[in-house]
Amino acid sequence: MRRILSVLMVLAPVLVAPTPAFADEGDVTWTVRTASNSYGADRSSYSYSVNPSGTAKDAMIVANRGKDPLTLAVYAADGLTAETGQLDLHARNDKPTGIGAWLTTGGGTIAVQPGRTVTVPFTVSVPANATPGDYVGGIVTSLTQPDQAQGINVERRLGIRIKLRVGGALTPNVAIENLHVDYHGTWNPFSKGDATVSYTIHNTGNTAQSAQQAVAVAGPFGWFRTSSAQPAASPELLPGESWRMTVPVEGVTPALWAGATTTLTPLLTDASGSISPLPAVVATAHGPAVPWTLVVVLVVLVALVIASRFLRVRRKAREDARVQQAVEQALAQV
Repeated sequence: MRRILSVLMVLAPVLVAPTPAFADEGDVTWTVRTASNSYGADRSSYSYSVNPSGTAKDAMIVANRGKDPLTLAVYAADGLTAETGQLDLHARNDKPTGIGAWLTTGGGTIAVQPGRTVTVPFTVSVPANATPGDYVGGIVTSLTQPDQAQGINVERRLGIRIKLRVGGALTPNVAIENLHVDYHGTWNPFSKGDATVSYTIHNTGNTAQSAQQAVAVAGPFGWFRTSSAQPAASPELLPGESWRMTVPVEGVTPALWAGATTTLTPLLTDASGSISPLPAVVATAHGPAVPWTLVVVLVVLVALVIASRFLRVRRKAREDARVQQAVEQALAQV
C-alpha cells in the first residue's frame, strides 16, 4: 500500500484578495476562489454566523489553468493552529468534529476541463446541539498522484478558509498556565543577569482569540522591576488550543528572589472583523535570583577571615606557651 504525502496546502486568506488561491506543478495548474453572491464579491475567505439548526449555502469556483482535464477530490476539514502560528487543516482521514463534519457538497469529486471552471455548491448545516462559539475549517480541492521513484502517493491540496460563529452565549477567556521564571547570572559578581519567563497561553473560552503580551521581572516588594522587550501578539488560537511562550528579560537585578508577572490582553474579532481588547489577565510566579558568583566571592572572603583569625589565635597560643615555658625555666634555676 502506498503512503500518502501531502505536499501542498494553500489557504486563500494568506493571499491578497481578490487573487485566487493557486496550485501549480508542471502542466497541472488549478485555482480556487469564492463565488460572488449575497455574501459578497471577491471575498478572500468564507465567514458565517449561524444559529444551531441553521444552514449557510455558498459556493466555490474551481478553474483548470492547465492543458489536461483534472479530476479533483472535494472535501471539508477542521482547522487548527500549526506550530508556525498559521492556520492549517487536519488531514483528510482525521475524524472531523466541526466544519469538516457539517459541510456537504454535491459530490466527492469534480471534473474540470482545460480552460474551464466548475462551481462547487456546498452547505454548512449546524446541528441543533452545537456548542456556541467559533469554528474554523476549510473546503479543500485535492489531487493525488503516484511518485514511482519514492513509492508514495503525493497529495496536493488547495483550499479556502471557513470561519463559522455559532449563535449563543459567547464566553471569551484565556488563561496563563505553567508560568515559570529562571534567573541566569554572569561571571561578574556585581553585574545584572538575565531571566527567562515561560508560560502557556490557553484559550479556555469558546471564541477564537489572540492576545497582546507584556512580561516583567521584579525583586522582593516589587523592587528593581525590569520589563522585557514587547513580545509579539500570540497567533489566533481556536477554542481549546494552547500556545507555549518563552520570553527573555535582560538586565535583571539578582535580589535573591524574583517575581515574574505576565499580562495578557485578549483580542476578540467580531462578526464584522473589528478587533476589541478584553480585560487583561495577569499571573505571577516566583523563583530564586541568587548572584552565585557574588555568593562564592563572599564565601571565600569569609573563609579567609576565619582562617586568618584562627592562625592569629594559634600563633598567640604558641607564643603564650613559649613565654610560660621560659618563666618556668627561670624560676627553676633560682
